[in-house]
This record gives sequence, structure tokens and C-alpha cells, in this order.
Amino acid sequence: MGLAMALNLQRHLSATNAPPLRIYNRTASRGQSLVEAGSIQSPSISDLITTVDICFICVSDDQAATTIIGSMLGIDTKTETEAAITSIDLQGKIIVDTSTVHPDISSWVQRELTARGASFVAAPVFGATPVALEGRLLFVVAGGDEAVRAIEPFLVGVMARKVLRVGEDVSKATMMKTAGNFLTAGLLELVAESLVFAEKTGIGNEALQALIEEQYGPLPFAMSKRMLNGHYLPKKGDRPWSDLNLALKDVGLGVDCAEKAGTRLPVAELVLKHLGEARLYREGKDRALDSSSLFGVLRENAGLAFETDVVKRRDREEQ
Repeated sequence: MGLAMALNLQRHLSATNAPPLRIYNRTASRGQSLVEAGSIQSPSISDLITTVDICFICVSDDQAATTIIGSMLGIDTKTETEAAITSIDLQGKIIVDTSTVHPDISSWVQRELTARGASFVAAPVFGATPVALEGRLLFVVAGGDEAVRAIEPFLVGVMARKVLRVGEDVSKATMMKTAGNFLTAGLLELVAESLVFAEKTGIGNEALQALIEEQYGPLPFAMSKRMLNGHYLPKKGDRPWSDLNLALKDVGLGVDCAEKAGTRLPVAELVLKHLGEARLYREGKDRALDSSSLFGVLRENAGLAFETDVVKRRDREEQ
């Protein structure tokens, strides 16, 4: 996801004759395609931050996000003590986090960065990797007006198809993303169940897909294609569109936020169960799983194989 977003940023900067994108990744080799596209690899976060005015962050979880912010602040986030490094001069910097993190993390980051003279924008995104590659992500943005205006030229038409603004309280953006992730997970469950139902009853997947497309719209239709085309179980060595472990994290975040608000998300709890069973399937197998891999679990629960005929045929051809 972050790589796709960065590639679109670099292409935009090249097209507008702007200075090249500065990048940093913990695994430097992962940024090679960006360097080939014209980006400049920074050896450290501190080197990166001192050379830019706006920094976009895209990481996988709360710990990675707090570690990066902590390195900017000179704080060891594991022990909450001063780290061995010196904090970076953040005065006037704009830090934009596109990651999916707990709303409490976003609030903490905003407080800490504001105290150092920086601005923070929470901008979690909706869309799988193919959508990111097309520059058609949906951004949910919260933060100060001036900072949001500064990043707008890099959103719609570059990385985003649209931006939803939800005010200045950054926790609202990450809470909105949490709600959206729950809706997405619930749809994945419904689509997967309906596909298994169609196969077991003899309706047939082609007929059901036509119904989904005509009656329920592009998102559930895209989900059904994702499952029936075999993307729920990627080829060995391929990266999933949306990683199973991230789905477990994101759906679990929704359950946690609901509990703290005094309610429940029973559908999310069911999705977590099926995602957890999918992770058990992966044990001992040298392949990643997509968040839609709950389709395989539901197939097994119905007496079918985890792998569809499409997946089996594809894997045979790869051998």
C-alpha cells in the first residue's frame, strides 16, 4: 500500500517538475522501485525529516507508528524514556499518518507533535493495493485547516479519488476508519457466505455474481471476483491485496473500540473467528493469505475444499 502511494507521489512530482520524493523504509531494498522512479532514499528517519516539510507515514500497526513518531521525538516508546537519539527539530513540519491505528494513538501523536511545533494530520485510507496503484484511494482526513490545505495538492488526482474531511479531532478520522473496516469485514463475510451458499445449492457462482453486481453494487461485486478469481489464496511468493494479519488487527481494533464505548460488534466477532481459523490453515504453508481468506474457511465448514478449482488449477500450472 505505502509503495503504491509513494510511486504515485513520485510520478506527480516528476510531472510537475517538483523536487523528488524523499523516502525511508526499514527494509531499504523495498524502496528500490521508488529509487528507479526518481526518489531519493534517506538513510534514517532523522535525515528524511530534516529535508522535507511534509512527511507521509504508512505503516502496518500501532507499534510501528509509535516507534517512528518516538524516533522523531527522541523517545523510546517501549520504556517511555528518552532514547539514545536526539529529537529532531520538528518546528513547522507537517506529519501525515495514513496508517490504520487506534484512535488513542492518533490523539497521542497529535499532542506530542503539537508540543514540538509540528502539525499532525490523521489520514487513514480505504482501498486494497490495486486501488492504491490506480491512485483511487479514499482518504479520511482530520487535522488543522492549514495543514490539511498544505497536503491537498497531493491527494485527489494523485493518491486519492476523494477526501472525506471529519474535522480537527484526529481521533475521529481513525475511528471512522475503524468503522469502515468493520463494514468491509462484514461485507467480506456476507459475500463469502453467499458464494458458498450458491455453490452448495446449485445456484452457481456466475448467476450469483450477476445478482451482486446488479443489485448490490461495485464493492461486494469486487469482493466476489477477488474470491472466485483465487486472490483470497495468493500464489506462493505473492503478496496479498490486503494481508490477513492486518485484517485481524483492524477488526480486533473495532471490537476493542466498541467495548470501550459500551457496545458490541457481533458480526466483527464472527469475522475474527473465521480469520483466526484461516490463519491456522496457513501454518506450515509457505504462502501469505488475503483478508478474504475467510472464504476458504467457510468452504471447509460447508464440506468443500479450502482451495477452489480455480486455485488448484492455477497452482498446478505454477509447478
